[in-house]
Amino acid sequence: MSEEPDIETVAGLLADETARAILTRTSQEPMSASTLKRRCDASGPTIYRRLERLQDCDLIVERTRPDPERGHHRKVYAPNLRTLTVELVGGELRLELDRREDMADRFTRLVEGI
Repeated sequence: MSEEPDIETVAGLLADETARAILTRTSQEPMSASTLKRRCDASGPTIYRRLERLQDCDLIVERTRPDPERGHHRKVYAPNLRTLTVELVGGELRLELDRREDMADRFTRLVEGI
């Protein structure tokens, strides 16, 4: 997402039980969509829709991990959110998102900016 999501979008997403479950489960370890399906007790399409909405708000990131057992790669998801703060300032609600950024993400951003 090129710009910060508005407070209504983030609040609506966090009001969803499945979206919250995805964030909390992946905060312990990155998980594949199929693992999330089992752990969140939700259908595959529901998991993929929530993952897409979370990615649109830049609250979760997709990573590719080697899968030595099957001999190829698999996608896993991890939260990209450290803290979320809502403040009441000057008669307005203000949303502040503090995102995680690992070294690989910083390097990618650096290379893309060249």
